[in-house]
Amino acid sequence: QVQLVESGGGLVQAGGSLRLSCAASARTLSGYAMGWFRQAPGKEREFVAGIRWSEGFIYYGDSVKGRFTVSRDNAKKTLFLLMNSLKPEDTAVYYCAATSSPASIKRGSEYDYWGRGTQVTVSS
Repeated sequence: QVQLVESGGGLVQAGGSLRLSCAASARTLSGYAMGWFRQAPGKEREFVAGIRWSEGFIYYGDSVKGRFTVSRDNAKKTLFLLMNSLKPEDTAVYYCAATSSPASIKRGSEYDYWGRGTQVTVSS
């Protein structure tokens, strides 16, 4: 069982930055993939970024490439998402997720564990 707790959301003006954190309670994350997803009102859940924990391979959704950066602190079992050049269309609830068997890291259905989410609101 893995519990995930997100933090770091908030209200920011367009062009600003935020850093989200996701603390995982797991004995080990070796072999896991962790990802960030977001969902805006009335829209489908969207893959934002993900990482294969052991290898360090990183993936981004097309809409955030070049603006968002995902990283991890292995010792603290914490995943980060640094969001720069934020746009109003980035407004959503951001969720952290983890899976022990990531066949496709960009597919939300692959993930077994989800955090409760943190709201990010970007004003124009």
